[in-house]
Amino acid sequence: MPLPPDFEKRLWDAADQLWTNSTLKPHEYSMPVLALVFLKYADHRFAQAERELGSGRRRGAVGKDDYHALGVLYVPEQARFSRLLKLPEGADIGKALNDAMKAIEAENDEVKGVLPRTYGSFETTTLKELLKLFNTIPDDVEGDVFGRIYEYFLGAFAPRTLQKGGEFYTPYSVVRLIVEILEPYHGTIYDPACGSGGMFVQSANFIAEHRKTPADEISIYGIEKIAETYKLAKMNLAVHGLASDIKSELNSYYDDPHDAAGRFDFVMANPPFNQNAVDRERIKDDKKRYPFGMPTTDNANYLWIQLFYSALKKDKGRAGFVMANSAADARGSELEIRKQLIGAGAVDVMVSLTSNLFYTVTLPVTLWFLDRGKAKTDRKDKILFIDARHHFRQVDRAHREVTAEQVELLANIVRLYRGEEPEKAHGSAKLLKEYFPKGRYVDVAGLCKVATRKEVEAQGFSLNPGRYVGVAERAVEDFDFKEKLEELNEQLEVLNAEARELEARIAANVTAVLEA
Repeated sequence: MPLPPDFEKRLWDAADQLWTNSTLKPHEYSMPVLALVFLKYADHRFAQAERELGSGRRRGAVGKDDYHALGVLYVPEQARFSRLLKLPEGADIGKALNDAMKAIEAENDEVKGVLPRTYGSFETTTLKELLKLFNTIPDDVEGDVFGRIYEYFLGAFAPRTLQKGGEFYTPYSVVRLIVEILEPYHGTIYDPACGSGGMFVQSANFIAEHRKTPADEISIYGIEKIAETYKLAKMNLAVHGLASDIKSELNSYYDDPHDAAGRFDFVMANPPFNQNAVDRERIKDDKKRYPFGMPTTDNANYLWIQLFYSALKKDKGRAGFVMANSAADARGSELEIRKQLIGAGAVDVMVSLTSNLFYTVTLPVTLWFLDRGKAKTDRKDKILFIDARHHFRQVDRAHREVTAEQVELLANIVRLYRGEEPEKAHGSAKLLKEYFPKGRYVDVAGLCKVATRKEVEAQGFSLNPGRYVGVAERAVEDFDFKEKLEELNEQLEVLNAEARELEARIAANVTAVLEA
């Protein structure tokens, strides 16, 4: 089931109390709050395992290793959530929570050095209210809980700073769509910008839905540059029973701790967009990870794309990642890299999404899907383009999401394109019948189009779905004028930014010619 109504807002209100009643800065107290969510969820899974292991066994026969064998963290008595809730009046809750986190780390190598010990900085009444608040989380909550809550923190605390830095977290529905299209049933999964670990968690959920045990099917590898976010990811994976090899405080442009080239079955990521100031001199000779060369523009998008491509196994690896819309049409040296990528036959599916899916970034994005095994199929010279900009649910005035039914529909378009059976567990059967009445893939105006490599070349090697799918006939809609105006203004901002970049390139070229 979903989170309780207004849960994120209530969490924010509680966090606001922490801000008021502590000397910590906003970015310093997100971790203690999230660690309480972690503790509640870990405690719930431990209680389930305790019941399972207790049935049919004599008293005292169950040990820590039995819980670990089930992929569950061992939660010692002093760290049980129910015990912390029932602490007597006047008890030092801050110390009790610090001791609880220390006790969990002592029993579980997977979270050693990850959990916070800073609860002594907070008012006892605030901690008591937080424990009560997190006790309202339902036992069967779905989605990347930590990522979603942390995402709300990002949006509430420092949107301008985060937008400038390009660092934000991926909404549940977007992660789910990437996973559904990639279909990571078995193998190694890599995310070199792994954030809170949502890609890994949803891969595990996908496997579980297909009646397999995630811990037996996938091996998880990642890099997360920010130490605090790394801890969040480790907590997230631990409570889902997933072991991982995630490296922290490294920079994926320069560091390669996993010897990634040609190693992974699946790569999925939401990297920071449009980063500049990458030291290309340090990486220009790294042909293994950057096989198509260095872009001359001061923008890292095509460095990320090459990192994803090169990390895939050469005969079968698949990648799915979020990218700024502008990358699909970028010119100059980025165009030359894109030509090579298309020429290698690796680009499989491109999906454009609507704006306002992220808390901290309003602009629309594009999902890229690469498949290095495609050359052995009848799709080797084809690319599927999907325009999903009209497939969303308006959550509130500023936020949208792709529903489970819509995610399944979009993934089913890809399944039909690949010659696979569609799935209907999330209610997409009606939409599927509407768009594909004969149960097989066909181009649908305004929604999807399979283009040949020659058609892509004729479009200047653009990978923008809007160039190919056309426009569906639409009835006149009753719409919110202000919302529509904001959406058009966002699109205008993107075009203006691209125009300024082009203008700067022209000016640089003219200067170079005059100085020659």
